[in-house]
Amino acid sequence: MDRLRAIEIFAEVARGRSFTAAAERLGMAKGNVTKHVKWLEESLGAQLLTRTTKSVSLTEAGLFLLEDGADLLHRFEEVESRVRGAVSAPKGLIRIGTPPSFGAAHLVPLITAFSDLNPDIKFAMHLDDGRVDIAGESLDLSLRIAPSLKDTSLVAQKLGSVPQLLVASESYLAARGMPKSLDELLQHDCLVNALKSPTSYWTFTGPDGQTSIRVTGSMRANFGEPLRHAALLGHGISMHPQYMVARDIREKALRVVLPAFQPIGLDIYAVYPSRHNMPGRVRLFLEFLRERFQAAGDLSDGQTNGRAFSPSSATRL
Repeated sequence: MDRLRAIEIFAEVARGRSFTAAAERLGMAKGNVTKHVKWLEESLGAQLLTRTTKSVSLTEAGLFLLEDGADLLHRFEEVESRVRGAVSAPKGLIRIGTPPSFGAAHLVPLITAFSDLNPDIKFAMHLDDGRVDIAGESLDLSLRIAPSLKDTSLVAQKLGSVPQLLVASESYLAARGMPKSLDELLQHDCLVNALKSPTSYWTFTGPDGQTSIRVTGSMRANFGEPLRHAALLGHGISMHPQYMVARDIREKALRVVLPAFQPIGLDIYAVYPSRHNMPGRVRLFLEFLRERFQAAGDLSDGQTNGRAFSPSSATRL
């Protein structure tokens, strides 16, 4: 007799405290339900249910099996899904959230490369500024870039890290001067990302270690592109992931400010609701992302190649 099937039938009886109700839900004869439970008890050498003419109750062993048996069945279904996926082409839609700049510069090339290998998997990209309710928006996963992630019920896979730079235009520096120390930033118009620096503190690693300074300016935004454009227009000094401003620096539209002081870097995470019941297509894409980020660079040139990231395993936030 199939032991997993017997556990499944037992769980139906245990949850409803009724052989008759379990038989109806499972579409089986009551005698077959009873036979499976009896065989399971004999196989395990333990009484799982106490039966009377009016009620069915769980023994201590039955309680243990009900709790752990559900997880066992769930894991088996997950393994079965992965095995079936291994012998059939994955297909379907992946709904993925991403910060706008990273999505355009780096996620889109990764998606197109993945789609070339898996043409039956489609993607729907959604803006995620770090505050999106992944489950509420029915996203399969989201990429988030931050110094750290707050404790949530999500699972996070750290894909890598990216440095940041302090930048300003030549026109701004010509008018206001190039700051020579962190303290001089207090005299400048500093454009602040409200999500990455909610208290307006910028943190740097310099010759004397790590230092934080609270800056002020004429503009705040909860994503980087408006601040980058303001900097390009000569409106102030802004801080960005290096991939966002690499081309601007190469084209001399922006200049690095205080190069001796390195702003604290950002980590790149893939976050998702749960490992359980993850569709095979999503698992396949996550594995693809991990492999590509391991082989990718630090994005300092705005591209997805170069030196390797420092990836880590998935953790619950």
